[in-house]
Amino acid sequence: MRVALQITCVNDAMFPDTGKAVVRLLRRLGVDVDFPQAQTCCGQPMVNTGYLDEAVPVVRTFVDAFAGYDAIVTPSGSCAGSARHQHSIVAERSGDPALVAAVAETAPRTYELSEFLVDVLGVTDVGAYFPHRVTYHPTCHSLRMLGVGDRPRQLLEAVRGIQLVDLPNATECCGFGGTFALKNADTSIAMGADKARHVRDTGAEVLVAGDNSCLMHVGGLLSRERAGVRVMHLAEVLAATEDSEGESSGPAVGERAGDLA
Repeated sequence: MRVALQITCVNDAMFPDTGKAVVRLLRRLGVDVDFPQAQTCCGQPMVNTGYLDEAVPVVRTFVDAFAGYDAIVTPSGSCAGSARHQHSIVAERSGDPALVAAVAETAPRTYELSEFLVDVLGVTDVGAYFPHRVTYHPTCHSLRMLGVGDRPRQLLEAVRGIQLVDLPNATECCGFGGTFALKNADTSIAMGADKARHVRDTGAEVLVAGDNSCLMHVGGLLSRERAGVRVMHLAEVLAATEDSEGESSGPAVGERAGDLA
C-alpha cells in the first residue's frame, strides 16, 4: 500500500511534532509513509470564505501531489473534510473534466488519522503508553463532516496507563472556525472560554483533539488562565511509548514538517 502524509498548513508552520508523530506511529505499525514535497494547502480557507475560483489551482496542486497513492492520511478532520467534500465542488465549478476525474481519485482515498487506523489498518491498540489524565474534544469537521464517531476514543481507550475522562458538552464547537475567529472574535472567545471551563472541570492534565487549530484556540485560553492543562494532538499520544512518552513542544516556527520524510 502506497501511503502519503498530508501534513496541513497549520502543522507545517506551527506544529511539526504532530507530523513527526504520525510518521513514527505509522512506521511502528508497519506502514511506509511518504511525504510528497509538492503539497501545499488543501484549499479549505479559500472555499470557506467564498473564493472557489481561487481554490482551483490549489486543488489542482493537491491532486497532482497525491496522485497514485492508495491512501492519503492527514492529522486533521477539517483538511480531510475539505479533500473529501469541498474538492469536488471546486472541480465541478472549474469546468475541467480532468480535474473532476482527478478529484474523484484522491477524495475517497483521503483519511483523517483515526479513520485510517481503525477502518483501513483495522487496529485500535497501537501499542501506546501515556500515563496521564486525559480528556478528548471531538472537533466539528471530524464529527459532523467526516462522521468519525468514536474512532478516536477507541484508540485512546486502548492506550496503556491513560485515564480518559469525559468532557462535558463535548460536541459543542470550541469557537475557532478558522476565519470565524477573526470575523466574530467576541463570539469565538466566548465559545472557547466555555470549552476551556469544561476542560478545567474534568481535572485533566491533557486536552487531546484531532485538529491542532482547535487545540491552538482552546490551549491559548487555558494558558492565559494558567490552568495547568497542556494540549496534545491525538497522534502524539498514540505515538507515545514507555521508552519515549509523547511531549508536545507546541508551536515551533522555523522547523518544517518537510524534514520528517
